[in-house]
This record gives sequence, structure tokens and C-alpha cells, in this order.
Amino acid sequence: SNVLVIHPSVPARSLKEFIALAKARPRQLNYGSGGVGGTSHLAGELFKSAAGVDIVHVPYKGAGIAITELLSGQLQFMAVNMVVALPHVKSGRLRALAVASAKRSPFMPEVPAAAEAGLPGYEFNQWYGVVGPAALAKDIVGRLNREIARIVISPDFRENLARQGAEPLALDPQAFASFIKADLAKYAKIVKEGNIRAE
Repeated sequence: SNVLVIHPSVPARSLKEFIALAKARPRQLNYGSGGVGGTSHLAGELFKSAAGVDIVHVPYKGAGIAITELLSGQLQFMAVNMVVALPHVKSGRLRALAVASAKRSPFMPEVPAAAEAGLPGYEFNQWYGVVGPAALAKDIVGRLNREIARIVISPDFRENLARQGAEPLALDPQAFASFIKADLAKYAKIVKEGNIRAE
């Protein structure tokens, strides 16, 4: 999951307060990303759309630089991967407003999910999957899916993911195809609404 975080200097203690602040100060708050069209950019645009706010996108040549600028207070807001956000939130260098998922994360159980924090429908999760050529035989697809699922639910694999702040999810091929199709439609809409163009 991604986490919606702000610099501690921002006078907001909750997601609702941050949204109210952004609405009261259109184009005065900014958020960073690792570049145009990257995950943090799309997460920010999705937030703008869902919250009905006008905050300014500041693209950087890499997410690491954007995080550094957020930590220094040059940026006010960002959607950050759980793995990256966790140590900075725990140290107090960033304030977590919400987890960008349907439910709370076991890695930050004290941080509400976006829906319970006042932004229903906002979800932005990064995921990894295994795909193959379109013409791959169904029996091979089935066998690979079973073997990958067996690995994904194994205790060692789950423990390794947990150390990285990630959660396993094993889907069958049809469910995974539907998941990808829904994600593509969701982000195509955001790209169109935000008039995002590759640089």
C-alpha cells in the first residue's frame, strides 16, 4: 500500500483537515513525484480528483529526490510506498494521514484507511505480478499459477514480504486479468483527466 503523508509543518492532523486546508488554499500546496507518469504522480492526481482539491505537482528525476524534498519541507504532501514511509513516520519526520487501501495496513494499524479518514473510494496500491505471452497454453498457465500461489502463501515468502511492508495476494489467472483490466481503466481515466503526457 501507499501512504498519504505530509511534512509535520503542515497544519493538518488528519486527512479531512488536509483536504480542507487544500480547498482553502488552492494551488498553494504542492506534492512531489519521481517523475511525470510515475506511480507517485498518478497517486497524487488520483488524490486531487477524489478529494476535489487543486494542489501543484512537482516532478523530480527520481522518487528518492522527491522524498528528500518532502522531508526537508520543500514539499507538503506525497503518496509514498509503505516501505519508504514507515521509518519516516515512526521517527516523526513525516505525518501519515491515511493508508491508500481499502482497509488498514497491519504495518501501520494506527493509521486509518482512506475511506475511514474521509476519502471513500481512494485506493492506490503498487503491485507485482507474473505474466506470460498471450498464446501460452492454458495447462502451462494453470500449472504456473498453482506453483506461484503455493510459493506466495508459504510462511517464508510471507515473512520476507512482511519485512518489506508488503502483503501477499494470490489470484487465479481470470481474477488477475480482471484486476489488471480494472487498474488500466482507473489510471487511463486519471491520465486523461490530468492531461498527463510523457516527457
